[in-house]
Amino acid sequence: MSTIRDLIERYKQGPNSLRQAIAGMTPEQMDARPVPGRWSTREVVCHIVDFDQLYADRMKRVIAEKEPTFFPSEPDAFAAHLAYAKRDVAKELELLTLLREQMAVILESLPEEAFQRAGRHPVRGLVTLQDLLQAITDHIPHHIRFIEEKKTALGLPTGK
Repeated sequence: MSTIRDLIERYKQGPNSLRQAIAGMTPEQMDARPVPGRWSTREVVCHIVDFDQLYADRMKRVIAEKEPTFFPSEPDAFAAHLAYAKRDVAKELELLTLLREQMAVILESLPEEAFQRAGRHPVRGLVTLQDLLQAITDHIPHHIRFIEEKKTALGLPTGK
């Protein structure tokens, strides 16, 4: 279970890592698109929060239901239709923090075998709770690389 416990600890640290990655950025820098074809930092933060909510729902359903079915999600559709440009980054980070704190309480209460419960994804097939937790835990570090890329293009100091 130490692997699961370590994974939960990393999951809980995600919001702090994201906060550190964007610390000191102005609203203008958050909205800049210094890398052609890439989202702004604000859009990246909104994407992270939206998909954290989606994964929290999937994890809760796997815990509470028998082999639930998941629906595929399209990140670009979320970005195009969910007011990313108008959303407050500080509030997004608050929501992310609260969501992960809530989920951590749930995850820490489970026995090890619960992490092998699964849901069905139409493309990926069976996906376990551990798979879902791993994917969403890795999501923030994945996107921090793109934030660092934007900061470099803007001439800002990075955490590298």
